Amino acid sequence: MSRYLIRLALIANAFFFIFPMIPGIQFHGNFLHALGAGALFAFLGWVVESLAIAITALLAIGTLGAGLLFLVPAWLLGFWLLPAVVLRFVADILPGSLSFTGWGPAIWGGLVMLFIGIATSGKVHTRTRNPQASPT
Repeated sequence: MSRYLIRLALIANAFFFIFPMIPGIQFHGNFLHALGAGALFAFLGWVVESLAIAITALLAIGTLGAGLLFLVPAWLLGFWLLPAVVLRFVADILPGSLSFTGWGPAIWGGLVMLFIGIATSGKVHTRTRNPQASPT
């Protein structure tokens, strides 16, 4: 639970401090607006990622695996675009607080969000070694 609160705080700080430094991104509001935008970003990110996974699964099953020839390169080249798409959705929902001049600034903002997500991911820090196994 604390990892999600840390992630929300880092996302809110990105909205409030980092995004105004990126040319083409304007954030208007106080830190509470940034917290709200961060919560909305987290929720919409979950929705967009779930939809992308569901569509990928349907295409892979529906084509009996042949669609994977297209889907795997698309995921490898496009996974870093998902946060930019989510940021554009947030800007569409909150036009008074967040705006972009184009897709270029949205992609840079999405990369910031991607790095925050990677840094706060629990999968990076888990241990795979069994601590109760005795060394032989």
